[in-house]
Amino acid sequence: MTIEEILAALQAIIDEADAAGGDLTEEQVERYEELEGKLERARQKDEVLKRHKAYTSVQATSLHTGAAKKDDTLERAFDAYLRTGQANQDIAELRAQSVGTDSAGGYTVPEGFRQKLTERLKAFGGLANEAETITTSKGERLPWPTLDDTANTGVIAAENTAPASGGADLVFGEKELNAYKYVAPGASQLPLRVSYELLQDSAFDVEGLVRRKLGERIARVQAVDWVNGAGTTEPFGITTSSGASSTFTGASLTYAELVTAKHTVDPDYRTGAKWLFNDATMALLEGLVDGNGRPLLQQSTDGIEGAPQFMLLGHPIVIDQAFPTYTDGVAQTWGAFGDLREGYVIRRVQDVTLIVNPYSRANEGQVEYTMWARADGVVQNPWSFSLLKNAV
Repeated sequence: MTIEEILAALQAIIDEADAAGGDLTEEQVERYEELEGKLERARQKDEVLKRHKAYTSVQATSLHTGAAKKDDTLERAFDAYLRTGQANQDIAELRAQSVGTDSAGGYTVPEGFRQKLTERLKAFGGLANEAETITTSKGERLPWPTLDDTANTGVIAAENTAPASGGADLVFGEKELNAYKYVAPGASQLPLRVSYELLQDSAFDVEGLVRRKLGERIARVQAVDWVNGAGTTEPFGITTSSGASSTFTGASLTYAELVTAKHTVDPDYRTGAKWLFNDATMALLEGLVDGNGRPLLQQSTDGIEGAPQFMLLGHPIVIDQAFPTYTDGVAQTWGAFGDLREGYVIRRVQDVTLIVNPYSRANEGQVEYTMWARADGVVQNPWSFSLLKNAV
């Protein structure tokens, strides 16, 4: 008997007992137990056959010496989405013309071509890598309380003297983060349009180029807002801080002014403090020396293969091109110094979203790409850093 037949016979005994009132007779119990024994032996036999099949399967596959095929299902699905705008679409040949057959188009393909695309690079950001970053699943208003009680201290009370009345109360404030929607490409919020022909025939990874460049556009505008945003309809940049600042008055930066700026930040925040300004300002610092004629900028390397790190007065330098260059006679904030992670917070809502629309411009043979991200930033602790300013 097969396992299925034995199970059917067991069920038949139970049904027979139910029809007679529900109790099993001794004879039915004996039959049931006998069938249980057969079921156990049948299952053992089935397990032996399965193990044997597994042994022979391993032996057969061990003869294959080629590399295992990479499971590229996710990559292929995403590539297909970028080409068609359809979710869960497998890759299909999108054209009848082909390179492999000369008469079908192969004659039009040059025999040699350098597959290199030259992209102009321009640095941006810097603060975003140092600030505290939080990610939320929703974009609702996110407030939190603040407290500055550093101006108040305790007192010595004389013996048998009642405490003075009218002590200073705790005064709380509030900060909040919103979620502004950043969109790329950006110009009039119009999508980036790519022809089907370019997607199909380009020697480069056009889809990868599109998503990378749209992401860079969003990051580039955000980098400016993290530094100079005025708030209300955009993030409050770090330059809106109401905390400490240090004003430089000379035609050029001086060692003494930099030392003064460093000490405008409380020692509690200087342990992890960093300098923050643009590359042109750093170039002005490279020629400065201390009182003993030693360069102010010191270069250190973390390990044998570590990237060089410039230090100024014992603290690392972070380059952010959104800051203006130090310029004498121009009232502006050109940098910051202090614990940047404690001082500034960036809020992001979920992940960056890429929308592929193959329908709206289908008659023109174009696919539209739009990327958007929701984010905000604000100074969360203005006492942890100092702004560096020029005097008029």
